[in-house]
Amino acid sequence: MTDASATAARRPGEQALTALGLSAPAPDPADASAHSFPGGGRWRTEIPSCEGPEALAVVLKEASRLDVPIHRISQGSGVWMLTDAEITEMVESTGERDIELCLFTGPRGTWDIGGSTRTDSRGAGLRARGHDAVAGCIEDAVRATELGVKCLLVADEGVLWTLHRARAAGIIPADTTLKVSALIGPVNPAAYAVYERLGADSVNVPSDLTLDHLTEIRRVSGAPMDMYIEAPDDLGGYVRMYEVAELIRRGAPLYLKFGLSKAPGIYPYGHHMRELTLATAKERVRRGRLALDLLARHGADGDMAPLGSRMPGDLQRFEISA
Repeated sequence: MTDASATAARRPGEQALTALGLSAPAPDPADASAHSFPGGGRWRTEIPSCEGPEALAVVLKEASRLDVPIHRISQGSGVWMLTDAEITEMVESTGERDIELCLFTGPRGTWDIGGSTRTDSRGAGLRARGHDAVAGCIEDAVRATELGVKCLLVADEGVLWTLHRARAAGIIPADTTLKVSALIGPVNPAAYAVYERLGADSVNVPSDLTLDHLTEIRRVSGAPMDMYIEAPDDLGGYVRMYEVAELIRRGAPLYLKFGLSKAPGIYPYGHHMRELTLATAKERVRRGRLALDLLARHGADGDMAPLGSRMPGDLQRFEISA
């Protein structure tokens, strides 16, 4: 890592374009995020869609080979798609390397019987339909945390608020972190602030938000942001590697998520999708290496948060009434 800061980073093509009389205006300091992670650093890394112990082993091996630092590993199929033994193995493997493991909670609307999710409007989308779906999410959360999982991925505002209350009440550990899925991610600063107040410790935003949108969000909230640098096709397939330094400058504290476009969906995962899942897990790490190499070439790789750090810092919350 270099000691260069994001504000002093060289922008892509800057020297050549300046020589040709095509230079861009200097970055406006007012656009930069004033926030960072507790303990220092403006960005962390995440490898998503790690669907079980075997895929996790592939990710960890490839990360070691390519020297890709990892702060968080997340899974998308759900706690209920893993056995206790599989969860325990993943907890132990990530714990040995001081990596945060995040598992998705419970039933979702797109896997439910509600026909509206199949329409063009997508109906209620990923949200938990009815009391029983919320109960399934809470069951997953309790089971996962009892097995040592410290981060839970949620796709419903009611589930988020319920888990935040459960955390405050000691039903799940107080240091459990709650992460909002990209599939319901907010697209404006007011909505982002609401998720923070409902209990979110990091919030996935859609990968098509503009740089100005990130600045707008950072003017109202310092809650960590998650963003696919390369998004899966069902989230748009966007590839924003050349913007990484500016995404950090505008959006910090930011988790850089290394997804994979042009790859089939794998949720909910089963062994019938083994070869695809292992191959895509390996390639996500390589995509991470490519993005980190870009940061290094542009002198913007010096503000990474310490490995092993996972907490979000002091955040704004709605009051929990008795």
